[in-house]
Amino acid sequence: MKVVITAATQGEWMPSYSNINQLYTGGNERLQVSFHQSGVGMLGTAVSLTRLVYDKRPDLIIQAGIAGTFDTNMQLGKVLAVGKESLGDMGVLENGIWKDVFDMQLEQADCPPYEKGSLPNPWLSQYNLENLVEVNSITINEISTDPNRIEQLLKKYNPVIESMEGAALHYVCRQMNVPFMQVRALSNYVGERDKTKWQIKLAINNLNDVLLKLIDKLYTKQ
Repeated sequence: MKVVITAATQGEWMPSYSNINQLYTGGNERLQVSFHQSGVGMLGTAVSLTRLVYDKRPDLIIQAGIAGTFDTNMQLGKVLAVGKESLGDMGVLENGIWKDVFDMQLEQADCPPYEKGSLPNPWLSQYNLENLVEVNSITINEISTDPNRIEQLLKKYNPVIESMEGAALHYVCRQMNVPFMQVRALSNYVGERDKTKWQIKLAINNLNDVLLKLIDKLYTKQ
């Protein structure tokens, strides 16, 4: 089985790199794991992952990263699995109402790879071997800071987290029929810009602990 762990930045998967690379590189016949940096944002990630699929032909892509959460009851550092992605800022704000491309009828809500206007992961139940809590996510180009905008997003999509790359993973993999999993650790609350209140180090450490456990269970499963 060929697995690729991808992230926007190397720092998000670097703590687990040495252990995983030592055990599950090309010499392991049961499970081969490689690492990939996609870059930040939807555009770069979409192109990078498309090239990855053609070049590597992976059996599973795991996107690992940190994320902000809309849910202030969630403990920072918690690691979650994304079940459904939505595009959070592709549309128009009209008379104070947010309308996405499906509301505007520029896209059909059930035209592949979309289902009901979102991008669910049909493989998640198969690969969520750590039984991570599954949540809805939105992907945005501009990090949400305005309270009114945050309220619009919550009302429209009911997301628990936001990232800048998740929808690219879901879109590419659904289009190309490649199993995938998006794993996110909570580093901050959406709208909080005082970074002394963020927990980036904790989130990255917890994220990589989960990656190590997940890869070990994938190996056992082979």
